[in-house]
Amino acid sequence: MLFAACASYAFIIGGQAVVTYYKNINNKITGVENYEVGCWINCIAPDDEEIEKLIMDFDVDPDFLRAALDEEESSHIDYENGNTLIIIDIPVVTKNEKSITYHTMPLGIIITKTNVITLCLRDNTIIGEFSEGAVRNVFPNLRTQFVLHIILRVAMKYLQYLKQIDKISDHVEKELRKSMKNKELIQLLEIEKSLVYFSSSLKANESTLEKIMRGRRIKLYEEDQELLDDVLIEIKQAIEMSNIHMNILAGTMDVFASIISNNLNIVMKVLASITLLLSIPTIISGIYGMNFSYLLPFATNPADGWIIIAFTVGLMLIAAILLKKKNML
Repeated sequence: MLFAACASYAFIIGGQAVVTYYKNINNKITGVENYEVGCWINCIAPDDEEIEKLIMDFDVDPDFLRAALDEEESSHIDYENGNTLIIIDIPVVTKNEKSITYHTMPLGIIITKTNVITLCLRDNTIIGEFSEGAVRNVFPNLRTQFVLHIILRVAMKYLQYLKQIDKISDHVEKELRKSMKNKELIQLLEIEKSLVYFSSSLKANESTLEKIMRGRRIKLYEEDQELLDDVLIEIKQAIEMSNIHMNILAGTMDVFASIISNNLNIVMKVLASITLLLSIPTIISGIYGMNFSYLLPFATNPADGWIIIAFTVGLMLIAAILLKKKNML
């Protein structure tokens, strides 16, 4: 056993901590070396050996583990052999050199008769806040309350990321007003996709919480009811915020699409007007360049060419004035 950076002991497989144990010591979540009754068991991308160990030690249905580690699994609650599985969609942010993207992934929470087990495909900030002791007054041995604290933290993280998305959207909108480039439009599209993911995941989480509230799958104590109400309030607020941002962003996209289309129309109108003006000397020079040009006025004396040029310029000025009055230039 090795002591992990987050002050927890863990099984090490291939150099990566997979299963860690935690309990509340001095009002702080702290890692412990060995399994204890009432402790919190955190599993990040466990391999087949660790999955088999969980099945054997805690009599967990293999389908529970399979569902918790399925990246496409949606939020729901299930019950089997005295164990309860809760799948919650959690928000995830991915940063790279060029952009920041937001999406969701499932977090599996298994409530056994003695412990709470969390499973996730990748490490994430929500579980990290608990494992690092950043969340106070949380007791893993109070299983229902501990699970509600996790879900409350998930809802708060949604609200935090939605505020970030709002700021990014405002920044991109300001840049789009200046440049009207495809880069900014693509960024707005990515933000819209993130909001769609958040909205659908939040609604699924809300449905799961409503099932928990009925108390049929998870035993709710009197002190848990207030916490559950707080979680639902946060989830509903996050849903409302995501819907507001989606509507604003959809309206913004429509407005900028109209602006871009209008700008294109203006450019095409100006180009058409310039083409019309340039066609006047082309037509006149073409006529005077024909074989019967001697029949035309001012065609026999080379000195009269300046008269033709002046006449052409005059026609162009008249055409330009007319086009200007019609707002074509």
